[in-house]
Amino acid sequence: MAVQGTASGSEQPVYAFPNKMGRIFLLSLEEVMGRNGVNAILNLTNMRHFYNNYPPNNFDMGFSFNEMSRLVAALDEMYGPRGGRGLALRTGQACFRFGIKDFGPMLGVADLAFRVMPLTMKLRVGFEVFAEVFNRFSDHRVRLGEDEDHFYWIIERCGVCWGRTASNPTCHLAVGILQEALYWVSGGCNFEVTEVACVATGANTCTIEVGKKPVD
Repeated sequence: MAVQGTASGSEQPVYAFPNKMGRIFLLSLEEVMGRNGVNAILNLTNMRHFYNNYPPNNFDMGFSFNEMSRLVAALDEMYGPRGGRGLALRTGQACFRFGIKDFGPMLGVADLAFRVMPLTMKLRVGFEVFAEVFNRFSDHRVRLGEDEDHFYWIIERCGVCWGRTASNPTCHLAVGILQEALYWVSGGCNFEVTEVACVATGANTCTIEVGKKPVD
């Protein structure tokens, strides 16, 4: 986390993701939309400094929550809520596929011991590991919950909907990441993944509910 001065001389926090995560997001967006599509989004959000110049592949905290949120919001602005939702979900799924190449080896989720766990335990451990990625490497803050039928991915400081106001939950990017993570962890199963609360709508947290049993 960085700080920036205001006109009154006080300092406000500037929450961020590491450059590596910003780069993964833009590469994923490019996979889904193509380079011209990404450039159109960058133009709309006045972020032309990222034209053919994605963040470097390092852990410096250089990709702000504000930048992430504006880019995700621009999907809805350009393609409408339904089209934007679909693009954000697909981008989130691609983010996981890119991210597991970088973060997977350091987290041990490819170890044989993990692979042979029972499904529910595998999911629980997977959630803990993925939450650690965000809590350790970014200012995005996640805690976990669980009841008899569901896991809960509870985002207490969300970089996806940062600063947004909406009538419906907007963290489709996070839902897409979890969908792909669950598919990968389970060895090819799909699960019901639904955002049931969102800070953008006035809730205290962004909460994503995940059914414990596969839907197929």
